[in-house]
Amino acid sequence: FLMIRRPPRSTPLYSSAASDVYKRQGLRIDCHVHVVGNGTGGTGCWYRPRGVTRWGAPLMLRAVGLPSSALSGDLEGLYLEQIRRFLRESSLDAAVILAQDEPYRDNGDVVADTGSFYVPNDFVLNLARRHPELLPAVSIHPARRDALAELERCVAAGAVMLKCMPNCQNIDWNNPRYTPFLERMAESGLILLAHTGSERTLPVLAPELATPRVLTRALEIGVTCIAAHCGTGTMLLDPDYFDVFVEMTRQYPRLYGDNSALAGLNFRARPAAIRRMLEPDLAPRILHGSDVPVPVSGALLWAGGLMPWRAWRETAALANPIERDVQIKRAVGFGEETFTRLASLLRVTNGNRV
Repeated sequence: FLMIRRPPRSTPLYSSAASDVYKRQGLRIDCHVHVVGNGTGGTGCWYRPRGVTRWGAPLMLRAVGLPSSALSGDLEGLYLEQIRRFLRESSLDAAVILAQDEPYRDNGDVVADTGSFYVPNDFVLNLARRHPELLPAVSIHPARRDALAELERCVAAGAVMLKCMPNCQNIDWNNPRYTPFLERMAESGLILLAHTGSERTLPVLAPELATPRVLTRALEIGVTCIAAHCGTGTMLLDPDYFDVFVEMTRQYPRLYGDNSALAGLNFRARPAAIRRMLEPDLAPRILHGSDVPVPVSGALLWAGGLMPWRAWRETAALANPIERDVQIKRAVGFGEETFTRLASLLRVTNGNRV
């Protein structure tokens, strides 16, 4: 009945993060995969879950097949091994792995003791150099005193995206002070992947920055933007900005959304919103993303009438969360272009150099 099928892989990759290769081959890419670490081996990563994040940490570890003891062990090594195995055994060709900067105040000072985890840019850049199936998304708060210098360094090192969580990191991209930073992003072709909508796993500093309108200035300047989660909100708990996202796509041709975290138990996915994403005018703006290690499940999508019972049960039997997410998205109705669209948007690099 289903569908649990793995389309044939494209030609194997032999160079690291060179987006012209991805464009030629039209590879299937997950645009939203987190990496985490506890600093093992001097990586600079740290993980300090706070509040409800403490309750979610064991669930997220379990979602990628790791025991709770991994938090105090070689978390980086164990987690990376799982992600690479999941990707290798999936029908995808590559995944964008995300750095995570700390929150900053507008004056450039770190907002201490608020972040739950930190992943330095060098960590994802180095992983991408060693593992060509991984594409690096760096994270740079534009209020940092070294923001422009760090942007130049990361662009030269082969970054393909910049990842941010405006409501958690206190980033209002409409602030005129950030115009030079955005202009350099537009010039370089670096994509801005920004969390929009609800956030229930990390501390929220500025809830008003959850709207996709936080990307208005970036889009006006010419930055290609991806509104992660398409502005969707946790039902009954948080505002939902999906309609704002849809409205903005009509005005800004460089605005895209990803469907990450919509196959989960977080009550983020409204059936009407999912159906709207599949309509011909909006579907070309949607990219595939999983949000792993956020647990992946089709239960709520089945309950909402978006996928057949048998499809739900067959996807639930898949141990690989990256492939499970792919097959859930296929069962719901997302087409092949959802998986390959990102390849045509990536900045052209040459051996990880501009």
